[in-house]
Amino acid sequence: MTHRQKHHPELPHEEEIDLTPSRLSAQKNVVRVFYKDLWDKADLSLVPTIFHPDFTFRGSLGPVLVGHGQFGNYVTWLTETLEDYTSDILELVEEGSRVSGKLRFHGIHRRTLFGEPPTNRRVWWYGAPIFTFDGPLVRDLWVLGDIHGLRSRLAPAEGNALRFDRG
Repeated sequence: MTHRQKHHPELPHEEEIDLTPSRLSAQKNVVRVFYKDLWDKADLSLVPTIFHPDFTFRGSLGPVLVGHGQFGNYVTWLTETLEDYTSDILELVEEGSRVSGKLRFHGIHRRTLFGEPPTNRRVWWYGAPIFTFDGPLVRDLWVLGDIHGLRSRLAPAEGNALRFDRG
């Protein structure tokens, strides 16, 4: 297996799927390269090998972007804000020209994020991407992110947790 099992004690223990390239379809391999090589290594040279030039992107933290340049700026900003940025691929499902999944994103909070100053702690959130392919390249990527969970980990103050009691 090519996936790493580096466990951070700050994170719930979850195993990544088997990311051995020969065991994945061509489209799932593109998704693997996107997260494990482009994001985790901040390798922007991979952008044109994964995306159409005018692709659309809605990121897990909310921005809506078009094209290689805007996307590259977003990757740079987030990987500088969260040192040791890592994407854990927990599930991938493929149907036709779409691949969706369950991921966990995490890194060490080194720069202001959502107005919260750096905590120097590992923070994390879940994301659910839907990649839409047009031939071998991604035409659209939409990611729903657990922003509430991330924000609660950026500033874990009393009263941030949901309460279900009536008192």
